[in-house]
Amino acid sequence: MIRLFVALRPPPAIRASLAATMDGVIGARWQDDDQLHLTLRFIGEVERPVAEDIAAAIGQVHAEAPVVALNGVGRFERRGATTALWAGVTPHDALAALHRKVDQACVRAGLVAERRAYLPHLTLARLARGAAGPDAERWIATHAGLSSAPFAMPHLVLYQSVLTREGARYEPVMRQPLGTADPTTGWH
Repeated sequence: MIRLFVALRPPPAIRASLAATMDGVIGARWQDDDQLHLTLRFIGEVERPVAEDIAAAIGQVHAEAPVVALNGVGRFERRGATTALWAGVTPHDALAALHRKVDQACVRAGLVAERRAYLPHLTLARLARGAAGPDAERWIATHAGLSSAPFAMPHLVLYQSVLTREGARYEPVMRQPLGTADPTTGWH
């Protein structure tokens, strides 16, 4: 089985800006540079033939590269405990439209349509239940004004997520340029 997701990758300067915020929360597992991405569609585990069908369908997605800016930070919670810290992006319209196109491509490849609401964000840290305590509150207050100049994310990337004892390792398996009809690579 192959564990997949489709994402956009922010440019190096934005990733460096995000890395500068990654400190001060005890128990946080901060994302490294290779892990920073904006998920458009989590796929999960599929057999290789299905993965190849997904890659082919993603290769048919045509859209302009979304232009966004960093806009604040937030958290995901489960039962009142912080489970992740993230950076927001705005505007959402182009990302939501691209999310729909990617989801439709996944449906054409045989997957079930995404049912969860789409909230564009870049995950910065994952936290074990109850690990953050007041550190997360301080981190959010400190970085609430996070912002950037607008930036483009010009490629859809199909990633394989390999789970290890140290956490997930993300390996790009296909890149589809946005704003053009020809993919740079297929499944490899």
